[in-house]
Amino acid sequence: MRSFALFIFFFSVQAIAQNRTQPKAQPQELGQVSWYRNYNVAAQQARTTNKPILILFQEVPGCATCRNYGMDVLSNPLLVEAIEDLFIPLAIYNNKGGDDKKVLDYYQEPSWNNPVVRIVDSTGTNIVERLAGHYSTYSLYKQMKKALSREKKLIPPYFELLGEELSAESNDSKEEVYYEMYCFWSGEKALGAADGVLGTDAGFVGHSEVVKVTFDKQVISEDDLTDYAEQNGCKKISGTPNYRGSSSDQEYYLKHSNYRYLPLSELQKTKINSALAKGKSAEIYLSPSQKRWLDELTKNKARNKKELYQLEFKKAWKIKIGSK
Repeated sequence: MRSFALFIFFFSVQAIAQNRTQPKAQPQELGQVSWYRNYNVAAQQARTTNKPILILFQEVPGCATCRNYGMDVLSNPLLVEAIEDLFIPLAIYNNKGGDDKKVLDYYQEPSWNNPVVRIVDSTGTNIVERLAGHYSTYSLYKQMKKALSREKKLIPPYFELLGEELSAESNDSKEEVYYEMYCFWSGEKALGAADGVLGTDAGFVGHSEVVKVTFDKQVISEDDLTDYAEQNGCKKISGTPNYRGSSSDQEYYLKHSNYRYLPLSELQKTKINSALAKGKSAEIYLSPSQKRWLDELTKNKARNKKELYQLEFKKAWKIKIGSK
Protein backbone atom coordinates (compact mmCIF):
# COMPACT_ATOMS: atom_id res chain seq x y z
CA MET A 1 0.00 0.00 0.00
CA ARG A 2 1.25 3.48 -0.83
CA SER A 3 2.67 5.54 1.98
CA PHE A 4 0.43 7.84 3.96
CA ALA A 5 2.56 10.79 2.79
CA LEU A 6 1.50 10.13 -0.82
CA PHE A 7 -2.09 9.51 0.17
CA ILE A 8 -2.53 12.66 2.21
CA PHE A 9 -1.34 14.78 -0.73
CA PHE A 10 -4.69 14.31 -2.46
CA PHE A 11 -6.83 15.68 0.33
CA SER A 12 -7.82 19.14 1.40
CA VAL A 13 -6.56 19.67 4.94
CA GLN A 14 -9.23 20.85 7.34
CA ALA A 15 -8.84 22.30 10.79
CA ILE A 16 -8.07 19.79 13.54
CA ALA A 17 -10.87 21.35 15.55
CA GLN A 18 -13.43 20.12 13.03
CA ASN A 19 -16.60 19.00 14.77
CA ARG A 20 -17.35 15.32 15.14
CA THR A 21 -20.76 13.85 14.52
CA GLN A 22 -23.31 14.19 17.31
CA PRO A 23 -24.97 10.89 18.33
CA LYS A 24 -28.28 12.58 19.16
CA ALA A 25 -28.52 14.14 15.70
CA GLN A 26 -26.86 11.74 13.28
CA PRO A 27 -28.05 9.01 10.89
CA GLN A 28 -29.02 5.78 12.62
CA GLU A 29 -26.46 3.92 10.48
CA LEU A 30 -23.73 5.58 12.60
CA GLY A 31 -25.12 4.33 15.89
CA GLN A 32 -24.17 6.22 19.05
CA VAL A 33 -20.49 6.76 18.23
CA SER A 34 -19.20 10.30 17.73
CA TRP A 35 -17.22 10.00 14.49
CA TYR A 36 -14.64 12.11 12.74
CA ARG A 37 -15.61 12.66 9.12
CA ASN A 38 -12.28 13.78 7.68
CA TYR A 39 -9.42 11.33 7.13
CA ASN A 40 -6.64 13.87 7.61
CA VAL A 41 -8.08 15.13 10.87
CA ALA A 42 -8.42 11.55 12.16
CA ALA A 43 -4.84 10.74 11.12
CA GLN A 44 -3.54 13.82 12.94
CA GLN A 45 -5.43 12.79 16.05
CA ALA A 46 -4.00 9.28 15.77
CA ARG A 47 -0.46 10.66 15.66
CA THR A 48 -1.14 12.98 18.59
CA THR A 49 -2.77 10.36 20.81
CA ASN A 50 -0.89 7.28 19.56
CA LYS A 51 -4.22 5.51 19.02
CA PRO A 52 -5.31 3.36 16.07
CA ILE A 53 -7.99 4.65 13.69
CA LEU A 54 -11.19 2.64 13.46
CA ILE A 55 -12.73 3.33 10.06
CA LEU A 56 -16.37 2.53 9.41
CA PHE A 57 -17.22 2.33 5.71
CA GLN A 58 -20.98 2.69 5.80
CA GLU A 59 -23.87 3.29 3.44
CA VAL A 60 -25.80 6.38 4.62
CA PRO A 61 -28.73 6.28 4.19
CA GLY A 62 -28.42 2.54 4.02
CA CYS A 63 -30.14 -0.80 3.75
CA ALA A 64 -31.58 -2.80 6.66
CA THR A 65 -28.19 -4.39 7.38
CA CYS A 66 -26.59 -0.94 7.62
CA ARG A 67 -29.34 0.41 9.86
CA ASN A 68 -29.29 -2.64 12.12
CA TYR A 69 -25.50 -2.42 12.42
CA GLY A 70 -25.85 1.14 13.65
CA MET A 71 -28.78 0.51 15.98
CA ASP A 72 -27.38 -2.71 17.47
CA VAL A 73 -23.60 -3.07 17.19
CA LEU A 74 -22.69 0.62 17.16
CA SER A 75 -25.16 1.43 19.94
CA ASN A 76 -23.84 -1.03 22.52
CA PRO A 77 -22.87 1.40 25.33
CA LEU A 78 -19.60 -0.25 26.33
CA LEU A 79 -18.53 -0.91 22.74
CA VAL A 80 -19.21 2.75 21.93
CA GLU A 81 -17.12 3.74 24.95
CA ALA A 82 -14.25 1.55 23.76
CA ILE A 83 -14.38 2.89 20.20
CA GLU A 84 -14.21 6.48 21.45
CA ASP A 85 -11.79 5.77 24.31
CA LEU A 86 -9.26 3.43 22.68
CA PHE A 87 -9.48 4.40 19.00
CA ILE A 88 -9.92 7.40 16.73
CA PRO A 89 -13.34 6.77 15.14
CA LEU A 90 -13.72 7.77 11.48
CA ALA A 91 -16.86 7.30 9.37
CA ILE A 92 -16.58 7.18 5.57
CA TYR A 93 -19.80 7.09 3.57
CA ASN A 94 -19.52 4.55 0.76
CA ASN A 95 -22.29 6.14 -1.32
CA LYS A 96 -21.07 9.74 -1.48
CA GLY A 97 -18.62 11.68 -3.60
CA GLY A 98 -15.90 14.11 -2.56
CA ASP A 99 -13.40 13.18 0.12
CA ASP A 100 -15.42 10.09 1.12
CA LYS A 101 -15.02 8.69 -2.39
CA LYS A 102 -11.26 9.38 -2.38
CA VAL A 103 -10.82 7.39 0.84
CA LEU A 104 -13.03 4.63 -0.56
CA ASP A 105 -10.92 4.44 -3.71
CA TYR A 106 -7.66 4.48 -1.75
CA TYR A 107 -8.67 1.42 0.23
CA GLN A 108 -10.36 -0.14 -2.81
CA GLU A 109 -13.62 -0.49 -0.92
CA PRO A 110 -16.80 -1.04 -2.97
CA SER A 111 -19.50 1.60 -3.17
CA TRP A 112 -23.06 1.01 -1.94
CA ASN A 113 -21.86 -1.81 0.28
CA ASN A 114 -22.78 -3.31 3.65
CA PRO A 115 -20.73 -2.11 6.64
CA VAL A 116 -16.99 -2.70 6.53
CA VAL A 117 -14.55 -1.87 9.34
CA ARG A 118 -10.82 -1.33 8.99
CA ILE A 119 -8.45 -0.59 11.85
CA VAL A 120 -5.34 1.24 10.69
CA ASP A 121 -2.42 3.10 12.20
CA SER A 122 -1.66 6.80 11.70
CA THR A 123 0.06 6.05 8.37
CA GLY A 124 -3.09 4.40 7.04
CA THR A 125 -1.65 0.88 7.22
CA ASN A 126 -3.93 -1.96 8.23
CA ILE A 127 -3.23 -3.32 11.72
CA VAL A 128 -5.62 -6.25 11.28
CA GLU A 129 -7.52 -7.65 8.33
CA ARG A 130 -10.66 -5.78 7.23
CA LEU A 131 -13.91 -6.86 8.86
CA ALA A 132 -16.59 -7.56 6.26
CA GLY A 133 -19.56 -9.91 6.13
CA HIS A 134 -19.70 -10.25 9.92
CA TYR A 135 -22.24 -7.97 11.56
CA SER A 136 -22.32 -9.07 15.20
CA THR A 137 -21.13 -7.02 18.16
CA TYR A 138 -18.80 -9.85 19.14
CA SER A 139 -17.15 -9.87 15.70
CA LEU A 140 -16.29 -6.18 16.00
CA TYR A 141 -15.17 -6.64 19.61
CA LYS A 142 -12.73 -9.40 18.63
CA GLN A 143 -11.28 -7.28 15.83
CA MET A 144 -10.82 -4.33 18.16
CA LYS A 145 -9.13 -6.47 20.81
CA LYS A 146 -6.83 -8.06 18.22
CA ALA A 147 -5.77 -4.61 17.01
CA LEU A 148 -5.07 -3.38 20.53
CA SER A 149 -3.02 -6.51 21.27
CA ARG A 150 -0.97 -6.10 18.10
CA GLU A 151 -0.31 -2.49 19.02
CA LYS A 152 0.66 -3.64 22.54
CA LYS A 153 -2.05 -1.50 24.16
CA LEU A 154 -3.44 -2.26 27.60
CA ILE A 155 -6.92 -3.81 27.53
CA PRO A 156 -9.04 -2.08 30.21
CA PRO A 157 -11.11 -4.35 32.49
CA TYR A 158 -14.46 -2.90 31.35
CA PHE A 159 -13.61 -3.94 27.78
CA GLU A 160 -12.57 -7.42 28.93
CA LEU A 161 -15.89 -7.82 30.77
CA LEU A 162 -17.77 -6.79 27.64
CA GLY A 163 -15.93 -9.49 25.72
CA GLU A 164 -16.83 -12.14 28.30
CA GLU A 165 -20.52 -11.30 28.01
CA LEU A 166 -20.48 -11.13 24.22
CA SER A 167 -18.59 -14.42 23.95
CA ALA A 168 -21.10 -16.28 26.09
CA GLU A 169 -24.01 -14.87 24.09
CA SER A 170 -22.37 -15.56 20.74
CA ASN A 171 -21.37 -19.12 21.61
CA ASP A 172 -24.62 -19.93 23.45
CA SER A 173 -22.49 -21.18 26.33
CA LYS A 174 -24.45 -19.82 29.29
CA GLU A 175 -25.60 -22.28 31.94
CA GLU A 176 -27.17 -21.98 35.39
CA VAL A 177 -26.54 -23.76 38.67
CA TYR A 178 -27.89 -23.20 42.20
CA TYR A 179 -25.93 -23.09 45.47
CA GLU A 180 -27.19 -23.02 49.05
CA MET A 181 -25.34 -21.16 51.80
CA TYR A 182 -25.98 -19.62 55.22
CA CYS A 183 -26.33 -16.10 53.72
CA PHE A 184 -26.90 -15.27 50.06
CA TRP A 185 -25.14 -11.92 50.47
CA SER A 186 -21.99 -13.84 51.30
CA GLY A 187 -22.78 -16.26 48.50
CA GLU A 188 -22.93 -13.48 45.90
CA LYS A 189 -19.72 -12.04 47.35
CA ALA A 190 -17.82 -15.31 46.92
CA LEU A 191 -19.34 -16.73 43.76
CA GLY A 192 -19.37 -13.45 41.86
CA ALA A 193 -15.58 -13.28 42.00
CA ALA A 194 -15.01 -16.57 40.15
CA ASP A 195 -13.69 -16.45 36.59
CA GLY A 196 -16.42 -17.47 34.17
CA VAL A 197 -19.29 -16.36 36.40
CA LEU A 198 -21.52 -14.00 34.43
CA GLY A 199 -24.15 -13.20 37.03
CA THR A 200 -25.53 -14.05 40.46
CA ASP A 201 -29.11 -13.90 41.72
CA ALA A 202 -30.08 -14.08 45.39
CA GLY A 203 -33.22 -15.93 46.40
CA PHE A 204 -34.76 -18.89 48.19
CA VAL A 205 -35.46 -22.59 47.75
CA GLY A 206 -37.90 -23.41 50.49
CA HIS A 207 -36.55 -21.59 53.53
CA SER A 208 -32.91 -21.88 52.43
CA GLU A 209 -30.97 -18.91 51.11
CA VAL A 210 -29.68 -19.68 47.63
CA VAL A 211 -27.70 -18.01 44.84
CA LYS A 212 -28.49 -18.83 41.22
CA VAL A 213 -25.26 -18.56 39.26
CA THR A 214 -25.09 -17.96 35.52
CA PHE A 215 -21.72 -19.03 34.13
CA ASP A 216 -19.90 -19.55 30.85
CA LYS A 217 -19.20 -23.26 30.45
CA GLN A 218 -16.40 -22.48 27.99
CA VAL A 219 -14.52 -20.66 30.74
CA ILE A 220 -15.33 -22.76 33.79
CA SER A 221 -16.95 -26.19 34.05
CA GLU A 222 -19.80 -26.82 36.45
CA ASP A 223 -17.59 -29.25 38.40
CA ASP A 224 -14.82 -26.67 38.81
CA LEU A 225 -17.35 -24.02 39.80
CA THR A 226 -18.85 -26.39 42.37
CA ASP A 227 -15.39 -27.12 43.80
CA TYR A 228 -14.83 -23.37 44.13
CA ALA A 229 -18.26 -22.93 45.71
CA GLU A 230 -17.64 -25.66 48.27
CA GLN A 231 -14.34 -24.05 49.23
CA ASN A 232 -16.36 -20.93 50.01
CA GLY A 233 -19.06 -22.60 52.10
CA CYS A 234 -21.65 -23.07 49.32
CA LYS A 235 -23.35 -26.37 48.50
CA LYS A 236 -24.75 -27.29 45.10
CA ILE A 237 -28.47 -28.01 44.88
CA SER A 238 -29.17 -30.90 42.52
CA GLY A 239 -31.92 -31.00 39.93
CA THR A 240 -34.17 -28.08 39.07
CA PRO A 241 -35.18 -26.52 42.38
CA ASN A 242 -38.31 -24.46 42.94
CA TYR A 243 -36.31 -21.24 43.08
CA ARG A 244 -37.78 -17.83 43.79
CA GLY A 245 -35.64 -14.72 43.48
CA SER A 246 -35.61 -11.96 46.06
CA SER A 247 -35.50 -8.62 44.26
CA SER A 248 -34.81 -6.72 47.47
CA ASP A 249 -31.68 -8.75 48.20
CA GLN A 250 -29.81 -8.57 44.88
CA GLU A 251 -26.28 -7.12 44.85
CA TYR A 252 -26.51 -6.12 48.52
CA TYR A 253 -23.16 -4.31 48.67
CA LEU A 254 -23.65 -2.51 45.37
CA LYS A 255 -27.14 -1.30 46.28
CA HIS A 256 -25.73 0.36 49.41
CA SER A 257 -23.17 2.36 47.43
CA ASN A 258 -23.15 5.16 44.85
CA TYR A 259 -22.76 2.52 42.16
CA ARG A 260 -26.52 2.00 42.32
CA TYR A 261 -26.97 5.27 40.44
CA LEU A 262 -24.96 4.02 37.46
CA PRO A 263 -26.10 2.08 34.39
CA LEU A 264 -24.26 -1.23 34.68
CA SER A 265 -24.09 -4.42 32.65
CA GLU A 266 -24.92 -7.70 34.38
CA LEU A 267 -21.28 -8.72 34.60
CA GLN A 268 -20.24 -5.30 35.86
CA LYS A 269 -22.82 -5.56 38.63
CA THR A 270 -21.57 -9.01 39.60
CA LYS A 271 -17.90 -8.06 39.75
CA ILE A 272 -18.51 -4.68 41.41
CA ASN A 273 -20.74 -6.17 44.11
CA SER A 274 -18.15 -8.84 44.90
CA ALA A 275 -15.29 -6.33 44.99
CA LEU A 276 -17.17 -3.96 47.31
CA ALA A 277 -18.05 -6.86 49.60
CA LYS A 278 -14.35 -7.66 49.90
CA GLY A 279 -13.44 -4.03 50.60
CA LYS A 280 -11.68 -3.63 47.24
CA SER A 281 -11.86 -0.83 44.72
CA ALA A 282 -14.43 -1.51 42.02
CA GLU A 283 -13.70 1.48 39.77
CA ILE A 284 -11.46 -0.64 37.55
CA TYR A 285 -14.59 -2.26 36.11
CA LEU A 286 -16.04 1.05 34.91
CA SER A 287 -15.76 2.72 31.52
CA PRO A 288 -14.56 6.34 31.27
CA SER A 289 -18.11 7.75 31.33
CA GLN A 290 -19.11 5.55 34.25
CA LYS A 291 -16.01 6.69 36.17
CA ARG A 292 -16.87 10.31 35.49
CA TRP A 293 -20.44 9.80 36.71
CA LEU A 294 -19.21 8.05 39.85
CA ASP A 295 -16.78 10.89 40.52
CA GLU A 296 -19.65 13.37 40.26
CA LEU A 297 -21.62 11.29 42.75
CA THR A 298 -18.66 11.07 45.12
CA LYS A 299 -18.18 14.84 45.00
CA ASN A 300 -21.93 15.42 45.41
CA LYS A 301 -22.08 17.18 42.05
CA ALA A 302 -24.53 14.76 40.47
CA ARG A 303 -28.04 15.99 39.81
CA ASN A 304 -31.31 14.10 39.54
CA LYS A 305 -30.04 10.94 41.20
CA LYS A 306 -31.85 7.87 39.92
CA GLU A 307 -31.20 4.25 40.81
CA LEU A 308 -30.28 2.80 37.43
CA TYR A 309 -28.37 -0.38 38.13
CA GLN A 310 -31.43 -2.65 38.11
CA LEU A 311 -32.77 -1.33 34.80
CA GLU A 312 -31.99 -2.92 31.45
CA PHE A 313 -28.52 -1.67 30.55
CA LYS A 314 -29.20 0.18 27.29
CA LYS A 315 -32.33 1.80 28.72
CA ALA A 316 -30.46 2.89 31.85
CA TRP A 317 -27.63 4.31 29.74
CA LYS A 318 -30.03 6.39 27.66
CA ILE A 319 -31.63 7.73 30.83
CA LYS A 320 -28.23 8.71 32.20
CA ILE A 321 -27.13 10.34 28.95
CA GLY A 322 -30.45 12.15 28.75
CA SER A 323 -29.98 13.59 32.23
CA LYS A 324 -26.71 15.30 31.33
